[in-house]
Amino acid sequence: MKARDNPFRTERILSVRYRLRGMTWTELLHRCEALRYRGALVGPRGSGKTTLLEDLAPKLGELGFRTRLVRLDQEHPRFDAGFLRELVAGLTTKDILLFDGTEQMNPLAWRWFKWRTRAAGGLIITSHLPGLLPTLWECHTSPVLLASIAAELLGVDPCITQAHATVLFKKHCGNLRDALRECYDQVADE
Repeated sequence: MKARDNPFRTERILSVRYRLRGMTWTELLHRCEALRYRGALVGPRGSGKTTLLEDLAPKLGELGFRTRLVRLDQEHPRFDAGFLRELVAGLTTKDILLFDGTEQMNPLAWRWFKWRTRAAGGLIITSHLPGLLPTLWECHTSPVLLASIAAELLGVDPCITQAHATVLFKKHCGNLRDALRECYDQVADE
């Protein structure tokens, strides 16, 4: 199968958005406000933290905030020289920083970043563990969620994908990103 025909190709995976369970977007935004727009999206790798952070940006924009997404990852574990200085130079109370990848920072760097960005109207981060900021939302995965996403991408009923999803969920310890990558490989090999 050609990569462009694979139902698990990157562009299709990226089109799957975060699914809030047990809370509406309005309730989540009220929680954001109650935390003064300073909170953490907490969960293990592959649980949807980045997707939720990205989905939160337009919702905050509708409230009149300007969001600024900053990201660190294993390939880019530090900000480029001068980036932080430029970022904080124009921050106002109308800005909310959305920071993906705080786990790349050591405790001192995190405290320095938090202090330097204090002029912003908010700071919402992703983190593998709680404690850096109050928890805004805890991201969880399940075999049912994986089956649902796989079924959506394949255009089939979730009952058809449930057994395979359960196996992949266990194999990848709940990391949906890795499980969906394996789905891509499996379909490509057919």
